[in-house]
Amino acid sequence: MPANEPTPDQPAPQGGAAPTHDVVGIGNALVDVITQASDALVEELGLPKGAMSLIDEERALELYDRVGPAIEVSGGSAANTMVGVASLGGSARYVGRVRDDQLGRVFAHDLRATGVAYDVLPATHGPATGCCLVLVTPDAQRTMNTYLGASVHLRADDLDPAAVVSGRILYLEGYLFDPPEAQEAFRAAARIAHEAGRTVSITLSDAFCVERHREAFLDLVEHHADLVFANEAEICALYRTDDFDTAARAVRGHGAMAALTRSERGSVVVTDDGLVEVPAAPVDRVVDTTGAGDLYAAGFLYGHSRGLDPATCAELGAVAAAEVISHLGARPEADLASLAAPVLGG
Repeated sequence: MPANEPTPDQPAPQGGAAPTHDVVGIGNALVDVITQASDALVEELGLPKGAMSLIDEERALELYDRVGPAIEVSGGSAANTMVGVASLGGSARYVGRVRDDQLGRVFAHDLRATGVAYDVLPATHGPATGCCLVLVTPDAQRTMNTYLGASVHLRADDLDPAAVVSGRILYLEGYLFDPPEAQEAFRAAARIAHEAGRTVSITLSDAFCVERHREAFLDLVEHHADLVFANEAEICALYRTDDFDTAARAVRGHGAMAALTRSERGSVVVTDDGLVEVPAAPVDRVVDTTGAGDLYAAGFLYGHSRGLDPATCAELGAVAAAEVISHLGARPEADLASLAAPVLGG
């Protein structure tokens, strides 16, 4: 069956158009600048290791001047996830704002080249296209410094309802949640998707982001999301606890399915029926954890869009995450569809 056809167990909502994509992602459209760095440099620059910090354009230029040779590629968390869905053989569409500048053109061309649909018109005024400087230390931890630029100016009235409902699943990126306008855009997108009978998913993205907007995130999880992605730190931050089991019980009480990643300990899927634990996929050497959560979400979403059970969805997520952490960069280098074939019985 072609990737852009509805699966038999997921028909089009009555009275609405059939979805043409498996997943539509909304997030910060950024160009990733990924470089290897020492722990000493991270400390010297005053960066919180392993976290994501928002920076202004001046700080972005300062850091860019201090880092070494880098890989530059269109990125952003949700964009990486959509690339993963496409690599698995799914159909993905991305919604995110860039400026009509050089980086904006690079972003659009690079994303389309991966097979992801991207047709958002670039802004003709305002901030430049955003970027994310990622410093990868020898322990494979990534310290991210994000200049949001044009990506932050996504508002509810910028949304194209036809694009929002073109996917079976809508995927919302928590990193985009800082501006109030973007928060309202998320709620509007969720309403549009639900009215069309689509599934709404969200990734919490970063524990510091959750702490900044905890009440707003709780509202999304409780009232707007059907599927939640988070790592251990993020879900604990959401429920203000240091105990993972307590956080897992709390999210279960809100009715949304939750896929919670725990690094080398694999993941736990929280459903109405209980907890499903799935081990991490083996990897010979961890090189760079950038994109691990993004690609886990890609595998899970691909499986969920095809009606697979939570354990199989989590296995697909584990396979995709294992591939991306085995090399530098947040995009898969191997064909994920081939790697996932044993999980799918192929």
